[in-house]
Amino acid sequence: MSPTVRQPKRILLRSGKSPYDVFSLEDALHQDVIATNSGNLIFQDAAHKILETPDTEVVSNGGRTEVAAAARINEEYDAFVVPLANAFRPSFETALKRLTRLISRLRIPVVVLGVGAQTGVSYDPARLKRIEPTVREFCSAVLERSASIGVRGEFTEQYLQDMGFRDVEVIGCPSLFLYGRDLEVRKGTEELTAGSRIAVNGSHSAVQKQGLGKVIDRAHAQYPNLRFIGQNLSDARQLHWRDLSDPNSRVTAMPTHPDHPMYREDKVRVYVDPITWIDDLRSFDFSFGSRIHGNIAALLAGTPATVLCGDSRTLELCRYFEIPHRRLDQAVKDPESVDPARLYEQADFGGLVGNHVERFERFIGFLDKNGLQNTFTHGDGGAAFEKRMRSLSFPPGVRPWNDTDLASLSSRFGWLHTRVTELTEDNVQLRKDLARARKTQGGVPAPAASVYRRARRVVGRPLRRALQAGKQ
Repeated sequence: MSPTVRQPKRILLRSGKSPYDVFSLEDALHQDVIATNSGNLIFQDAAHKILETPDTEVVSNGGRTEVAAAARINEEYDAFVVPLANAFRPSFETALKRLTRLISRLRIPVVVLGVGAQTGVSYDPARLKRIEPTVREFCSAVLERSASIGVRGEFTEQYLQDMGFRDVEVIGCPSLFLYGRDLEVRKGTEELTAGSRIAVNGSHSAVQKQGLGKVIDRAHAQYPNLRFIGQNLSDARQLHWRDLSDPNSRVTAMPTHPDHPMYREDKVRVYVDPITWIDDLRSFDFSFGSRIHGNIAALLAGTPATVLCGDSRTLELCRYFEIPHRRLDQAVKDPESVDPARLYEQADFGGLVGNHVERFERFIGFLDKNGLQNTFTHGDGGAAFEKRMRSLSFPPGVRPWNDTDLASLSSRFGWLHTRVTELTEDNVQLRKDLARARKTQGGVPAPAASVYRRARRVVGRPLRRALQAGKQ
């Protein structure tokens, strides 16, 4: 390259996959490209689009936190950008420690977008006390490499300030800035009727423990065109494979469970790509439920939505973005108050839309302060990104496997056959490697598990579910 040509800046983005990567449904579920929750991809794809400019190349890290890769990252990249959701929670502590170890070895800038702390809707941080040393170490490592930390909302801001951190900025979540300054949400009809198309979403915890299951069942009985949109990897595997090996399968009130009537009626979907998720929601009249990014997907589609907040992570985002919301614990006490028609009637999108530009400018200011360009100020506004995305053919949403036709079985068996072939080839190569190692080292310990056993684990359960489905 000529010395007069400027080398583009390279950003390593913490994300499950590049927005441009197209996976078959089977491969997406097998590789868990959604990092257990498809909501992750919405804010990760948005961050990718926002940061991609003519002078900036954005590369996904595939969701891998490889501490040993620190030297290579320092050599190959100019910044490490980390979009996060509810990372300050006990169940994420191990992953947060690993991420901190990696960041501590980096010499390049590290910028955190939209991290949040998770507790109840009362904002009581007591349950987070145990992980405070881990959070403190993480924030200290980040602030040694950036000007400030971007957090989701008011609760997380106060939580970090109470620990002594001052360089904290509330920026919300990148997801709602997918289209930059533009955000148009309007009611397409005066009121919802029995024939309205309504999307509902919710977590296993909200369905099982917080009363959302009864809300969904009531809506299912009253609105024939209701559709549940799940987000967990276990949801998707239940739909595509009828795989009930995950502990989540114990929640039979979840519409993604094969025993639920909405499953049998083909009224359930899970998406492994945000573009198809958002596109499908454009044809709906309303969305509601406890999933923040499930409802943000609707808002990005221009579809009105109301969030039923069950914890601080959803509540603080709704308050910041002025998304219509209700506290789930209060709403379930009065079932009629969470009737979709009532929620739709009460929803006001004036603050969400009217104050969007101000929030967007604050987000852009945060990026500027941390030395990051954005496509809306320094690029084409995301036009090239959108054009490339529309040129790709992404798989449709995952549907319930109620079919017993030959084509349905063939596609699944074809993928399983390919996996068995690949594992067989790996087994042959491992045996050769083992034989060479024994010759040169005079014997080595036997592997913990044979490739044959691993192959059975990979394809065994899906295969059994496929056979059972075919007999129904």
